[in-house]
Amino acid sequence: MPIQILMPALSPTMSEGNLARWLKKEGDTVKSGDVLAEIETDKATMEFEAVDEGTLGKILVPGGSQGVKVNQPIALLLEEGEDASALANASPAATPAAKPAPAPAPAPATAAMTGAVAVAPAPAAHGERVFATPLARRLAKDAGLDLTAVNGSGPHGRIVKADVEKAVAGGVAKAAPAVAPIATEAPAPKPAAAAVPEFGPAYTEVPLSSMRKVIARRLTEAKQTVPHFYLTIDCQVDKLLALRAELNGRSDQYKLSVNDFVIRAVALALRKVPAANASFTETTIRLFSDVDISVAVATPNGLITPVIRHADHKGLAAISNEMKGLGGKAREGKLKPEEYQGGGFTISNLGMYGVRDFAAIINPPQGCILAVGAGEQRPVVKDGALAIATVMTCTLSVDHRVVDGAIGAEFLAAFKALIEEPLTMLL
Repeated sequence: MPIQILMPALSPTMSEGNLARWLKKEGDTVKSGDVLAEIETDKATMEFEAVDEGTLGKILVPGGSQGVKVNQPIALLLEEGEDASALANASPAATPAAKPAPAPAPAPATAAMTGAVAVAPAPAAHGERVFATPLARRLAKDAGLDLTAVNGSGPHGRIVKADVEKAVAGGVAKAAPAVAPIATEAPAPKPAAAAVPEFGPAYTEVPLSSMRKVIARRLTEAKQTVPHFYLTIDCQVDKLLALRAELNGRSDQYKLSVNDFVIRAVALALRKVPAANASFTETTIRLFSDVDISVAVATPNGLITPVIRHADHKGLAAISNEMKGLGGKAREGKLKPEEYQGGGFTISNLGMYGVRDFAAIINPPQGCILAVGAGEQRPVVKDGALAIATVMTCTLSVDHRVVDGAIGAEFLAAFKALIEEPLTMLL
């Protein structure tokens, strides 16, 4: 009996994912440990390895499919001694969208011969389900298409994006009344204008990635349920910039950034003020004994926060090299779950974009996030006289359930002292 290959859960928060692409094709030999496909989770694109051995007999969910549920069958693996004839009975049962007994046995044979499912008028009239990917359904709805008149080219006649685009280009399959034996003679409803609305600017819709869905959900929950308050402080960074230039000039093995100094300063400040290194639970305040710093990194799909573990025990060069490696993996979508989960405090730095100051949203269950702005020359008062200094504005967003104002202010004071006297970070 063919083995069902199921959509894996590649992260704790994953309930569905996108099957980005298959790296094996039907008929390929599969060994345990071979990479079968690339799966886009809510955080990264990860490789999916085979557990069993055999021959990839049938791909049930094509590459590029979105919203594939965890534990949904995505392919069938033929065991040793089995051939394609074993798929005849296994394929319909393995298809997740199929109903327990939707049609007599000839239907799968027809799909296998024609590469599409012939859709009769009767199923549409009785509300029979049309098998289509979520993306295909959305595109069809936007274009005013009747999916019952579209032939699917996916596994077992499943309608995919290309089928809808082909129907739109051919000017067929416009939405029609439910009783559609003579659909071509009935006036079709006015299709929804997807790209050029009647009023307002033209637009292009980009499907939500799994990561963007999670970001939207978690940050909405954070703003609705976490009582934020904000503390802002200005740090003079002329000494830091001078020290950075001196250290970078001494070695080619590292290239320190201002953000590396910020990470080091935050880690040491949390060691001095451990009450700020905490998170809220329904029954307790959780004080972290380790200083693990999450650092926000922008990727094409959204923000992700790789974690510098035990940052208070690492020097500037170690932090710099580790951050460069994690940042590169984040932008490529190659982070492992253990590399982006479990941080206790987050840093979000937009200074490199010229942003003067901003307030970041807390990343639950953490209690604080530090927003770092650009260092810029500003007039300051030194010893009673007007002078020019390079000033960096930092804003601490705080969960008031965990950290009170006095603790937040104490943390910022410790952070400011380290930033303004950076030699103390080297001790």
